[in-house]
Amino acid sequence: MKNVLITGANRGIGLALTRRFTARGDRVIAVCRQTSEALDATGAQVEAGVDVTDDAALAKLAQRLGDTRIDVLVLNAGIMTREVLGEIGSTGWDDMRRQFEVNALGPLRVAQALLGHLGEGAKIGIVTSRMGSVADNGSGGRYGYRASKSAVNAIGKSLAVDLAPRGIAVFLLHPGFVATDMVGGTGEVSPEHAAGQLVERLDTLGLAQTGTFWHANGSELPW
Repeated sequence: MKNVLITGANRGIGLALTRRFTARGDRVIAVCRQTSEALDATGAQVEAGVDVTDDAALAKLAQRLGDTRIDVLVLNAGIMTREVLGEIGSTGWDDMRRQFEVNALGPLRVAQALLGHLGEGAKIGIVTSRMGSVADNGSGGRYGYRASKSAVNAIGKSLAVDLAPRGIAVFLLHPGFVATDMVGGTGEVSPEHAAGQLVERLDTLGLAQTGTFWHANGSELPW
């Protein structure tokens, strides 16, 4: 049994990951801003009231965890807004800043706050997006989301370098085009299917692959 902590666990991919890990017998600490009936029904240890942009809330979370060791840390919380060139006004710039706070700085804040709970052999999976790949960008747009995911990819690479001496591996994981509320329910795969593939990647990847960027289906992605 592993101790798994998941952020953004109350819905979508985070909820599906919580269900997947608990179903196989792992102990899941499900972190979210606000819980849901579906999350409460999983039997996970729910830690609500935690915003990944709030250092004080993250410090309190670390305190509540006591001496709990985290074997797998899944940094999943994220948001997406739509910016169109020529139509970005004051609200659009604010939306872009918010995406950086949640999508890029959020994972780094959580990782730093929980460093004391990670030991040798631990794994960190950052749920990013191939939309953060510069080489793969053939459609443009989504300025804030793309840029924030590119930023978290760079952050994940730096985390991998800094944590390698401690035996902690870090992976950047694209879940696929998943049918979640974030994309209005459209998508090519279900959250459950994506969660299954993400768990498989976290099971199979090791320290030798730390700092790499993967599609949930097992193919490595370009930066």
